[in-house]
Amino acid sequence: MDRLLYVAMSGARESFHGQAAVNNNLANANTPGFLADLQHFRSMPVFGAGYPTRVYALSERPDTDFAPGTIQSTGRDLDVAVQGEGWIAVQGSDGGEVYTRRGDLQIDPNGRLLTGDNLPVMGNSGPIALPPAEKVDIGSDGTISIRPPGVEPNELVIVDRIKLVKPPPGSLQKGNDGLMRLKDGSTAEADPKLGLLSGALVTSNVNGVHEMVDMIELSRRFELQVRMMKAAEESGAASASLLRPV
Repeated sequence: MDRLLYVAMSGARESFHGQAAVNNNLANANTPGFLADLQHFRSMPVFGAGYPTRVYALSERPDTDFAPGTIQSTGRDLDVAVQGEGWIAVQGSDGGEVYTRRGDLQIDPNGRLLTGDNLPVMGNSGPIALPPAEKVDIGSDGTISIRPPGVEPNELVIVDRIKLVKPPPGSLQKGNDGLMRLKDGSTAEADPKLGLLSGALVTSNVNGVHEMVDMIELSRRFELQVRMMKAAEESGAASASLLRPV
């Protein structure tokens, strides 16, 4: 009975972990630029001093779905959508350079250009900071121009340029914060061929219907494993009763 109980227990645990991954995808279905996590289950033998006669279930996140989301027009001047397979370089919470497709930009009171989740956007020489301006314009190549206060409407001053990169998808890995990093820990070079579409956002690539179907399947799988644990308990109790001295 211990084999049945162990397999059922590990299966229930990993089904629960799978539900957490699907729940994270669903929670970010409306997050601009979010890329869904892929997952699968497989069996793993338990290695030890003896022969591996026990197995357990394992839930893994083997990769990220790099399929781009759709481009949605917003009309907001600071919203930008990366065209093609490019990424916007931002500064992560650890101070390193990371990459995102989230383009709902904003300017904080200190003039810093931030993403919607408050990460500084990287430019030619580090995080971008803008002086006071009556208007901010982001060009198709990522160039940021401003109109200083009190000047003519057609007098624009170039301040910086958003760093856009295009590393191979196989060289990227997704962190727990949902941001992409190069697997070797280096930083990608800016790609001058990449462009931005102003007044638009790249939506999440999460398929809500597909994720809901996965959630229902995982819930049923979890219930099945719990029933198997109950069956193992009942079988153990019946065996103990048969072997009990009269």
